[in-house]
Amino acid sequence: MRQTLLRFGVFAIVALLGFCGVSAQAQPYPNQPIKLIVATPPGGIADLVGRTLATKLSEAGKPAVVENRTGGAGAIAATAVAKAPPDGYTIYVGFHQTQTILPHLMANLSYDAEKDFAPIILIAASANVLVVHPSVPANTVKELVAHAKANPGKLSYASQGNGSSGHIVGEQFKLATGTNIVHVPYRGAAPAVQDLVAGHVSMLFDIAPLAKTQIEAKSVRGLAVAGAQRLSVLPELPSMAEAGLPELEGGPWFGLLAPTGTPRAIIDWLNTETKKVFSAPDVRERFISQGINLPLNTPEEFAAFIAADSKRWGDVIRRAGIRME
Repeated sequence: MRQTLLRFGVFAIVALLGFCGVSAQAQPYPNQPIKLIVATPPGGIADLVGRTLATKLSEAGKPAVVENRTGGAGAIAATAVAKAPPDGYTIYVGFHQTQTILPHLMANLSYDAEKDFAPIILIAASANVLVVHPSVPANTVKELVAHAKANPGKLSYASQGNGSSGHIVGEQFKLATGTNIVHVPYRGAAPAVQDLVAGHVSMLFDIAPLAKTQIEAKSVRGLAVAGAQRLSVLPELPSMAEAGLPELEGGPWFGLLAPTGTPRAIIDWLNTETKKVFSAPDVRERFISQGINLPLNTPEEFAAFIAADSKRWGDVIRRAGIRME
């Protein structure tokens, strides 16, 4: 009798554990914290996007946390997500550098930007703004090009680093205008802006929020927006199309990507919830007021956007012969 009861007890425990396991799996997603991987340090736009989403999801009862994994020009963070289980609990706040630029610059990346990720939603995007030091004798793009051609190799442009959007747009500008302007890479946007303001470099393709601040402070002179349209926060600046360089279009973007194989139901849930967060009036105003657009598109539209962005930058990189230094 004792052996029978003991055997029954063991069977009951096993059945209970199995039931609990099935129940946990059957719970609707998400039933544990979502980890948002950010490739840049705290304080940048990618981090702001990730923390805004994490905070709002957590407030709605769906815990989410941000993990900053810096290094390798973003490749470390991208690789971590690419190799993560496709269960919806490790999500990448992906951006232009790792998804559409580095694949054309580095032959031995530890991830495949096209095959290892499932696009979820494009959250934020902004055009770069061409700014020059006040000592540069140019008030328009046409005047800048004329000055650069009259002084080959004497002007320099700062970038946020090799492989950054500011670097690639700068090279695209040189190709489009036939100018010889020296590239000076920095470790991030802040030191690049500091040296531009100090007059150590001549020009910079800056992100809209930083450019807006420096233009309003009259520390730099804005010449044009690297896009087809003007920015509402800098309405006095013409677009590059208006300045006669319609092909010059580009800037940073940030969106969510999951490991390939993540169930479509999870992709759709993340897309819907992200749209809710960034459509809220207070959140939307915070980004729009800085010159950052919020496309909030579908997974398919985001995939097409990435493909087009990758093709554009790949063409520029090949034509300019750019290599990671």
